[in-house]
Amino acid sequence: MESSIITQVQKEDSQLPSKTGQVNKSSPKKPRSRNIFKALFCCLRAQDAPQPPPPAQDTLLPPEDNGTIDKLDLLQNLRYQFHQVPGTSLLPEVTSQDEGKICVVIDLDETLVHSSFKVYVLKRPHVDQFLQRMGELFECVLFTASLAKYADPVTDLLDQCGVFGTRLFRESCVFHQGCYVKDLSRLGRQLNKTLILDNSPASYIFHPENAVPVVSWFDDLEDTELLSLLPVFEELSEADDVYAKLQQLRAP
Repeated sequence: MESSIITQVQKEDSQLPSKTGQVNKSSPKKPRSRNIFKALFCCLRAQDAPQPPPPAQDTLLPPEDNGTIDKLDLLQNLRYQFHQVPGTSLLPEVTSQDEGKICVVIDLDETLVHSSFKVYVLKRPHVDQFLQRMGELFECVLFTASLAKYADPVTDLLDQCGVFGTRLFRESCVFHQGCYVKDLSRLGRQLNKTLILDNSPASYIFHPENAVPVVSWFDDLEDTELLSLLPVFEELSEADDVYAKLQQLRAP
């Protein structure tokens, strides 16, 4: 199983000393043993859930901000809130190649790659095989809360086959209760034909019933999460209604 360094761009503006050699290893991980359908049942919420899940730590503002919002970041979000044109969609019209396919929104950080020390970006094991198959089955959209100046060049190197027809970045998110939320209702696609794959429940708190959860990845070279998700997505790709199919997969 392979995990490779694909770029050395910095995730944010702050300059940190570059480190040579391998990334420091995290504490030993226990092998993951869970049935994917059980995971869907446990992690996905029904539409009538009373409360959204608490924001995941990795979607909150960086700790160095001490709970305050960067002024430029705040201005960007205010522009989003007050200057969007009603009725406009984040995505262009569906191409003939993707006509009839379900739309899948796929996260970047800790889902497909991991950025360590804001220098090294590591590919998750089996990500190439995963993306190739997903491109055959779905209309794939990259949607990340990261800034475009970091995520765009990383995606250029990650997605050399052009699986992602559209890339959406932080400015396309809704800033809600300290988190950058991916509002699927603004994509311009039918919600019963839309899925989201993201490691952070806070990213899809507006549409938890559309989500396929994925375990966060950092540096485990034995990780097989993406491979285990392929059979699930292959089944979902044939669904007339993703809500009904996900409910079926959640059933004990």
